[in-house]
Amino acid sequence: MQVGLRMWFLLALSLGLSTISAAQTASKPLPKPLPTNKYCQAEGGFCFGYPASWSVLGEVFEGKGVVIAPAQKQEREHWDEVTVALVVPPPQSGGDAVTIDQLIEQAVSGVRASGQSFETLERQRRRVDGKPAQMLKLHYVDKADGRDWIEELVFVEGPDAEIYSLALKCAPASTSRVEPAFSRIVDSWTLPLPEPAAGAPASPASAPPKR
Repeated sequence: MQVGLRMWFLLALSLGLSTISAAQTASKPLPKPLPTNKYCQAEGGFCFGYPASWSVLGEVFEGKGVVIAPAQKQEREHWDEVTVALVVPPPQSGGDAVTIDQLIEQAVSGVRASGQSFETLERQRRRVDGKPAQMLKLHYVDKADGRDWIEELVFVEGPDAEIYSLALKCAPASTSRVEPAFSRIVDSWTLPLPEPAAGAPASPASAPPKR
């Protein structure tokens, strides 16, 4: 009899704890989305969102790109940062076109020349804003000052065979902190929709309703 009562007591206790746990899980609030700012290239090119706590450090590539970074205390040349830019303009002819594979080989050669203990950590094909892209992740030690760096490069091919780059450069110790923010920047990157040609018929979605 005592064994039976103890079994009922344990069963009731188990059900009670499960109910409390389920109630706590149901009442747990969802995490709030992080506040972001939006950057759009002045010439009507790409746009992307970035953490509101980050700062725009300046334009690069003659105004075709920008550098952003979180607040940091060390010297500027040692900062973790992200650069987003148009790196290869639309070719004037088919023979002038540069592929993403060629651009990656150039990037690897440049990093290998300036670094030591070079290694490729990851390379994958993906799509960004619905466009073909590739990601390359590198680790190396700078020959000049012996500092460790991680570089994550994402190259995106535009509709006119131009190529855009989103590049993270950070210390290995910072990867877990800044890499998620970089991933959100890449996911938010977009090109403006092309405007309809003059005289083109309106699309069904924008055509006025029939009377």
